[in-house]
Amino acid sequence: MLTAFARAFKTPDLRKKLLFTLGIIVIYRIGTHIPIPGVDYRAVQVCIDQASTNTGLFGLVNMFSGGALLQITIFALGIMPYITASIILQLLTVVIPRLEALKKEGQAGTAKITQYTRYLTVALAILQGTGLVATARSGALFQQCQVANQIVPDQSIFTTVVMVITMTAGTACVMWLGELITDRGIGNGMSILMFISIAATFPSALWAIKESGSLADGWIEFGTVVAVGLVMIGLVVFVEQAQRRIPVQYAKRMIGRRSYGGTSTYIPLKVNQAGIIPVIFASSLLYIPALIAQFSGGTSDWKAWVERNLAQTDAPTHIVLYFFLIIFFAFFYVAISFNPEEVADNMKKYGGFIPGIRAGRPTAEYLSYVLNRITWPGSLYLGLIALVPTMALAGFGANQNFPFGGTSILIIVGVGLETVKQIESQLQQRNYEGFLR
Repeated sequence: MLTAFARAFKTPDLRKKLLFTLGIIVIYRIGTHIPIPGVDYRAVQVCIDQASTNTGLFGLVNMFSGGALLQITIFALGIMPYITASIILQLLTVVIPRLEALKKEGQAGTAKITQYTRYLTVALAILQGTGLVATARSGALFQQCQVANQIVPDQSIFTTVVMVITMTAGTACVMWLGELITDRGIGNGMSILMFISIAATFPSALWAIKESGSLADGWIEFGTVVAVGLVMIGLVVFVEQAQRRIPVQYAKRMIGRRSYGGTSTYIPLKVNQAGIIPVIFASSLLYIPALIAQFSGGTSDWKAWVERNLAQTDAPTHIVLYFFLIIFFAFFYVAISFNPEEVADNMKKYGGFIPGIRAGRPTAEYLSYVLNRITWPGSLYLGLIALVPTMALAGFGANQNFPFGGTSILIIVGVGLETVKQIESQLQQRNYEGFLR
């Protein structure tokens, strides 16, 4: 693998792409440490030190921003608005005929949907930026911090508008940097920036586990977590690579004097067909009642119940709901992202068939049957992986953003595998040996 990396850097055009990607990553990480105007940076650092073991309801967004959210920097919102906009557009494609027609138009339709995603990203950035500024002004961003009300000293309308515009512009800049990586670098730019944001939190999270440990000055807990993390990475790689291959045979066709078809291929159905989306959906849905309770005044019974059973990630009610929501959204997302009837119609149109299965409706029913069978283990796998931070919270005293578990490990492995495959394909095009042997 190291030899393949060396060969990648020896190839001039591939080396330029890798260095360009690294340069964009450096710019992105610098932006995550530049505070926005109107924020007292010292007060923010004091509150972050006091809240280092509990990031509250903003933990997921803070992880996607590489820790920039709680520091209220120009890239505080990170890539999260773009992710949300992409998911919304993907869901709307199923219910809005116009978007579905654009999706079927090929590259031109995809470019149009991408443009809509950019507009929606800016709108969501304005909405989320306004919410973040309002939360910081009220002191609710760090509830247990004594100087939380001093984070935004000047609470005038002009300062608030400048803060929101700055964060919105930062989100647009992050989106532009991601597209630059996609066009001129290696891999998918948005995925790379998401990977870097999550990986940037690993050292501090691991060191916090070491500092909070008691065995051999914390080194026993530190080593145990690293060992468990390596095992989990291996297991996640194994499951993410697992797929059910449906054989497809294409009949021969004579066009003039030439014959076409007669080839054999397969339809790869991954065990984890839904990816990371169900975990994000379940987390967001559980955050809504907790967020409403946080901003509501008074001490009502429903607010106490929500704070006790939903806001606490180690509460039994939260764990059970989280697990079953992931399973539900896994089936839901697979149902809207993979259409067996459309696949069967395309196969029939080009003379393809599954051996032993009649073309048309029987093929669609068979694909749906297989997809449901493999979605069950995939959804259970997602649910168990997502509960790893909860078990780490109880076993090691880590925070809810435990590095080797849940959303972080799935994204790290998924993006890493995809990027390595792209580098390998470019090496193979130049007759070099790739990473995978």
